Amino acid sequence: MELGVSGAMTVLMRDAIRPTLMQTLQGTPVFVHAGPFANIAHGNSSVLADRIALKLVGQKGYVVTEAGFGADIGMEKFFNIKCRASGLTPDAAVIVATVRALKMHGGGPAVTAGTPLAPEYTQVGPWCTQEGPTGA
Repeated sequence: MELGVSGAMTVLMRDAIRPTLMQTLQGTPVFVHAGPFANIAHGNSSVLADRIALKLVGQKGYVVTEAGFGADIGMEKFFNIKCRASGLTPDAAVIVATVRALKMHGGGPAVTAGTPLAPEYTQVGPWCTQEGPTGA
């Protein structure tokens, strides 16, 4: 079934290929772009935005690009698809994790939906750093 909206969609999408130049509260320029059919779930910026930013900063500058909201989807798509397809390679990677996430994935007590969190997750303390989660 033809909807007959191709002209209207073209008008709406014609500028979507262009990255948007914004700035941080400190005045640092920022390109916000994920392409016309972006999927916010994986959080990767477009190759076009990265290439424009790299060209603007020159050889001595640096560009920080987001590589997703999780290692299971964002980081994998960044390294396995975006970097390979674009030929761009990062010089550094920053992994952001909360203490709670490190505890949950590092041997902490089980978390069950609808039940209160165990004290290990709500109290401040180095329970996982001194002896390890199993006391080893």
